[in-house]
Amino acid sequence: MDLKQLEYFVSVAELGGFTRASIALDIAQPALSRQVRQLEIELGQSLLRRTGRGVVPTEAGKMLLEHGRGILHQVARTREELGRLRGALAGRVAIGLPPRFAKMLTVPLTRTVRAQLPEAALSISEGLSTGLQESLQSGRLDIALLYNPAPSPDIDSVVLLEEDFYLVTRREGRARQSISVRELADQPLVIPTRPNTIRMLVEAELANIGLHPRIAMEIDGVAAMLDLVAEGVGAAVLSVNAVRTSGREEVFRAVPIVKPRLRSKLALAVSAQRPATRTQQAMQDIIRELVLGLGM
Repeated sequence: MDLKQLEYFVSVAELGGFTRASIALDIAQPALSRQVRQLEIELGQSLLRRTGRGVVPTEAGKMLLEHGRGILHQVARTREELGRLRGALAGRVAIGLPPRFAKMLTVPLTRTVRAQLPEAALSISEGLSTGLQESLQSGRLDIALLYNPAPSPDIDSVVLLEEDFYLVTRREGRARQSISVRELADQPLVIPTRPNTIRMLVEAELANIGLHPRIAMEIDGVAAMLDLVAEGVGAAVLSVNAVRTSGREEVFRAVPIVKPRLRSKLALAVSAQRPATRTQQAMQDIIRELVLGLGM
């Protein structure tokens, strides 16, 4: 069994299609299909079944996928151990970051990795927590920062930060000291589309008391949300740090949300199914230090 063929098969199975895998692997799709087919011929079994949305593993494919991930992990670990003989940690680490932290961490993370792990290869992906968690479970990511990760036997996570959310309004009129979740239902909200963490948290808390959010505008992106708040379209539920880093703090007022407080947890997550390499462990330490150093 050729390791390259195994890598190709795992990528196709995890990404759910030859087109996506060919882009990720930077290989022509016909060549990719040919390699996977040769693997099927060698094993004497069909490994993938085509569907209207791509491909899914057959029963034999699921078994090979499970073992293949372990084999490829051991190969990566062996290369890493050999690299340590040269006095350096090596290997590729794929990291997923939510948009806000991608903006804050990409440059310092890249700089720190180059200084501390010069032989390691770093890959950074940006996305919403739900998508990042799926990529972590499927093996496309090694490490991810997730907001309020859903409980899963496939994921190990540790909370790094907890943030309170505020109702952010245009600075005008009399200032309120706080606002309850029940009162939040009366506010016209500028809010992200599902499955954004803020949207899901607001809807869940209101649903607990039998209410729904009053949505003035759906829009993704903190900067765009603040622009609409400044225009008087509605109010937004954001962290106070989002206002402080906007460069227009004097335009907005952040009112604490109470009864109950709306809190978001940021967790450092890894796969529970694949043991971390030493390089990945070192990368986790770097991310943890950078996040905690933000002073949020």
